[in-house]
Amino acid sequence: MSKKLTSRAEDYSKWYNELVVKADLAENSAVRGCMVIKPYGYAIWEKMQAELDRMFKETGHQNAYFPLFVPKSLFEAEEKNAEGFAKECAVVTHYRLQTDPDRAGKLRVDPEAKLEEELVVRPTSEAIIWNTYKNWIQSYRDLPLLINQWANVVRWEMRTRLFLRTAEFLWQEGHTAHATKAEAIEEAKLMNGVYAKFVENFMAIPVVQGVKSESERFAGAVDTYCIEALMQDGKALQAGTSHFLGQNFAKAFDVKFANKEGKQDYVWATSWGVSTRLMGALIMTHSDDNGLVLPPNLAPYQVVIVPIYKNEEQFEAISKVAEDIIGDLRDRNISVKFDKRDTLRPGAKFAQHELQGVPVRIAIGPKDLENETVEVARRDTLSKQVVVLDRVSIVIEDLLEDIQKALYTKALNFREEHITTVDTFDAFKEALDTKGGFISAHWDGTTATEDKIKELTKATIRCIPLDAKAEEGVCVYSGKPSNTRVLFAKAY
Repeated sequence: MSKKLTSRAEDYSKWYNELVVKADLAENSAVRGCMVIKPYGYAIWEKMQAELDRMFKETGHQNAYFPLFVPKSLFEAEEKNAEGFAKECAVVTHYRLQTDPDRAGKLRVDPEAKLEEELVVRPTSEAIIWNTYKNWIQSYRDLPLLINQWANVVRWEMRTRLFLRTAEFLWQEGHTAHATKAEAIEEAKLMNGVYAKFVENFMAIPVVQGVKSESERFAGAVDTYCIEALMQDGKALQAGTSHFLGQNFAKAFDVKFANKEGKQDYVWATSWGVSTRLMGALIMTHSDDNGLVLPPNLAPYQVVIVPIYKNEEQFEAISKVAEDIIGDLRDRNISVKFDKRDTLRPGAKFAQHELQGVPVRIAIGPKDLENETVEVARRDTLSKQVVVLDRVSIVIEDLLEDIQKALYTKALNFREEHITTVDTFDAFKEALDTKGGFISAHWDGTTATEDKIKELTKATIRCIPLDAKAEEGVCVYSGKPSNTRVLFAKAY
């Protein structure tokens, strides 16, 4: 298969789809709308998962696991949540297959094995979890209850794209219960901040923290906090959400507790989650026409060493030097791979590691041994330098740190250059059509205006920034009074 990618400028969507497949991250499966995450792609997800899991536990959360199947009656209990996800639900109606008497070697659903109650394959787990919490919470002493689960969910999407939107995807979902409204709101904000810290520090992606408009909230939430990122094609991507659920689910599932005064009250709730959609954000923020560009903090291996040799004697000599470098790098907690495959020429190896976004590549040949040097190449800028052997580990340690910072700075500069402040609807449409990115504009706060702008431009309110300053103005569409600006964008 050719490794040449369609250019981003020519067809951004095609470039993305080709890159995911050719970089060996994922592929479509035999199940419509579902994907197979391949080892290299899963290694990146594992790094994300490990870091997020550490951050969750540092904030007092514990992991648990809840069933994949939700009885339909439980799913219906919180009306807004059920209505919000109803069209995306997969439903199990039977529990057995049998041999089809009319078609040899084929199976059919056993009509006698119909379930007494249909089971929804979880699109999200609030229903099954809050039904469980009813048995776990009796007193204020049981609160706060801070639970997270790593799981898969199913949302029967009609239009799918690897990582960004699939019928089944991996994620984590936190579900917490609190004694007071203030504690629950604080939790929702805290976890949104955890997401922002992770995405910026590890993924090298700048984000805007904000609150969703009413029409963009999670189904069943009182408020939805979010982090919004901007991709290279000028479209926004919701990278994570954290929801203040009020007492909606507690009331739906009758989850009460005895407070310190001995009175019964409903608990206050949050839920929050990120998914393998973050993989799409990572790809689209940093990568180029040559392939993936990975921040060192998330690369499956940060350094690859490629030997260049003509005979076994040269290979053995290079291998000894490589092993010394590997030992030094691992002592510095730098992950490294020695690519000693004899089935590919060095040039093919260079191309593969460039395509897969390995942050730093070291090449060692016979002349390097004579000069006691190596060639070091960085993936983000495609620049190279010759480094003396006794400084390789120090140089690479500094280089990885510089690459991580440089990727963030580049993405931040791009985002800042693509935030346009407008005061009229004509300027709004012009900026959206010619520049893309975030449009900072006054909005009158009504769903009707929001829906009309979406209908006319396909742009949605991505968030009301948490750091938005009070500013008197008029809505760009309706001309009605407004006291703050919101961020609009076309989005994934």
